[in-house]
Amino acid sequence: MKKKSRILIIICSLAFFGCQNQAVSQVPKVVEKAFKLKYPDENDPDWEIDAHGNFESHFKKEGVKYIADFSPEGIWIETETSISKKDLPKSIREAIKKNYSKEEIAEIEKVDSALKGEFYDVEFKQKGKNKDVEYRASGEEL
Repeated sequence: MKKKSRILIIICSLAFFGCQNQAVSQVPKVVEKAFKLKYPDENDPDWEIDAHGNFESHFKKEGVKYIADFSPEGIWIETETSISKKDLPKSIREAIKKNYSKEEIAEIEKVDSALKGEFYDVEFKQKGKNKDVEYRASGEEL
């Protein structure tokens, strides 16, 4: 019985920690090169592997925290930074007030994406999984 309990604890621990981003000490050279091309003045990012197997670089630029994602092949995916509600464009604040006035905001990010261009990701608190709503600067939902 004790053996089964230990095995169950180990399996649960692996499942829980396996869902988290993993810190990495070895980043592929192609990813490092792509990062240097995109951010030539940044010398010491912290790297993690996200749930999709992409490499996330965490760094600060002029005191602002950034996360830039790169594929294992070194292709830049997106860069995001957390911002406050007051830093959102007025049109987005108005859209939130109109459509989500009763929702509590968990996080707001400004995102520059290779596929979607620039947008804002507003995460609303909900039971279970939070709800993400993406906006263009015009206030249009994506």
